[in-house]
Parts: sequence; structure tokens; C-alpha cells
Amino acid sequence: MRFLPKAALGIVTAICAATSVPLTGFGASKHLSQTKYILYIGAYGKGISAYRFDASTGKLEAIGQVGELGNPSFLATDSKYRTLYAVSEVDGAIHGAVGAFAIDRHTGSLRALNTRDSGGIAPCHLATYKDKVVIVANYTSGGVSSYPIEQDGRLGEMASLMTAKGHGPNPERQEGPHAHEVVISSSGVVYVPDLGLDRIRIYNAADDGKLTAHDPAFVQQDPGMGPRHMAFTSNEKYAFVMNELKSEVSVFRHDKATGAMTKVQDVSSLPEGFSGENGPAEILVDAKDKYVYATNRGNDSIAVFSFDAGAGKLQQIQVISAEGKMPRGLEFDPTGHFLFAGNQKTNNFVVYRIDQTTGRLTATGQAVTTPSPVAFLFVPAE
Repeated sequence: MRFLPKAALGIVTAICAATSVPLTGFGASKHLSQTKYILYIGAYGKGISAYRFDASTGKLEAIGQVGELGNPSFLATDSKYRTLYAVSEVDGAIHGAVGAFAIDRHTGSLRALNTRDSGGIAPCHLATYKDKVVIVANYTSGGVSSYPIEQDGRLGEMASLMTAKGHGPNPERQEGPHAHEVVISSSGVVYVPDLGLDRIRIYNAADDGKLTAHDPAFVQQDPGMGPRHMAFTSNEKYAFVMNELKSEVSVFRHDKATGAMTKVQDVSSLPEGFSGENGPAEILVDAKDKYVYATNRGNDSIAVFSFDAGAGKLQQIQVISAEGKMPRGLEFDPTGHFLFAGNQKTNNFVVYRIDQTTGRLTATGQAVTTPSPVAFLFVPAE
């Protein structure tokens, strides 16, 4: 087992001791008594790496690579943390894959179960539905594929491949459909931000793995926005959509009964005065629906917003350095007191402390070296 340098561990431990981190507060996990976790890192590289994370002290210990899969850029798990699923976003004009791994919550190791063709090129995101279905977004080819989950966690044969046609006004980035994420509501409605079509495509998921078109079939975004990722408030009354091509966050009112969405606001993710190239990536909302966090690639920062649920409006309150180049994924730790951010180009992830009163971020000084980190997945350890 490899461990972080003592100096780095000391920084995190000192920070946690100074703040007396309790296992409550916004963003807190339902596992309030849990303190020991395995942190899995999705990345561009040869496999999935893992760390031990102690939520009571902030201590991280590197385990190393625990699962082999080419470019496992995004990860998901079932609700009982028995199986980890990962896309294989391989390079080139060839189909990618989606893999299933059995999780050993004692050691953090992953045992490969099986892989399936993703049904398209550059699978970039996936999500699980009711521990019965895995749904995958294929970015380059634009299709959304689905797979039933077998009793042992393996992926069954592809049940659906939902394709789309069309293009947006940007000839370089919107020449065709580009499914970018899979977000599933509590009622089983599947939302897929499509950067190429300026739409959020909508499907219905069934327990057998099959997807069908929803009515309405999509939410239309303004031309040239390039919707990439989205996040719902806990009550699903609002959705925040990160638009990659315009560096703006859109706020939508969401009708849970119908799946329809109505835009309320567009707000920049960039600091005032910045005029360089930028491509936002991830967006998260805290568990109390008070603060929203988003990454900026180009400005290389994390934007923080306060949210007024009454008005349905965001207000930018902070833009902080990502402490690296091309920040992609964001994730709260299970207590909601820390935010993890992965910098793809500088091969490091950074840990921030979240002010529980204001939502603002403070860098802890810890930057952990790991190849091209993209996504974070916390699993309770045993």
C-alpha cells in the first residue's frame, strides 16, 4: 500500500482538528455514523485508483490502482455499494465500453465482473436506476444505451440504444448530437444534457432496462449554449444546467409530474472581466439547496453561487483558483464539509474546506498527485 506524504496528511488532519468537523451539516451523507470510506477516482489512464478517507479527521491514504479499464472517466455504484460501474472512454473512432466490478469494502480492491460495448463512441457518463439498470451517455456518437443489472452485479446485454439527430449553430462543437450526462429523477425520468443539440433529452426508464421516449421528449435550450451537466435540488423543483459553450449556468423550474422545465435565469460562471477561452465542466448543489458549485476550464477556477429558492435565482459569491489546470469533476465528501476537485491537465486533485455558514471555499493546501482525475466516488468502508 502507498501512502500520502506525512506532510500532506498533517495538513489535512490539522485543518480538520481546527474546524472540529462534526458529521452533520449541509451535504451530509445519510450514513451519519460512518467515518471510514474508500474514495475511487475515475480518470483518463489505465485504471481506477483508490484512497482510504477518514471523514472524522480528513486523513487520506493512497491504496493505488485497484481496477483495470481504459480511460474510466466516470463511475457509479448501486445503492448497497456492492458493484462499481465505469465507462471506458477510449480514444479514437471506435466504440467504448462500460465495465462492472465487485467492490471489496475491506480492502478497496475491485474484481472485474464483465464489460459491454457502450453502443457508441466516447462514453463519458453513466448512472444506475433502482439497482436494476445502468444507463450510459456516448458523447461523440450521441446515443444513450441501457443495460439490465444481473443478480451478481454483472451487466446484461444492451436493452436500449436511444439515438438522436440534428445539430446546433456551432459547426465545430455542434455538428451532431453529443450526449454528455445521465441524470435520473426520483420518479425514474432520465435527463440527458446534449451539447450538440442544445437540448436536454428526456426518457423513461423501466426495470427491465428498456428506455422509451418521454413526453415531452426534450427541453430546448437557447441556441449555441451547449448544455453539458445538470443537477437537481433535493426536492427536484429546480435544475441547474451547466452550459459549456457559453460559460453560463441556467436555472430551470422543474415540474416533477410532467418532466417539463421552464427557464428562470442564465448567470455567468466566470469572474467579471475574464475574456479568455473557457469551457465549464461539472456542477453540484449542496444538500440544503443553498449553494451551487461549478468548475471552469480555461479560467481554471471553481465558481460558487448562493441560491434563492423563493425567486429561483443564483448569485455568484466566489470564484476561487482550482490550484491546477482543467478542473473537471467535483464531489462533496460524505459529511459535506469538504469539496474535492480534479485537475485533468496537472494530474492532481485538490481538497477545499466549505464554510458551513456562507458556502465559500478555502483551499486546504492539499493537492494529491494522480493521473488525469475526472470523477470521485465515495463508498463506505467495512
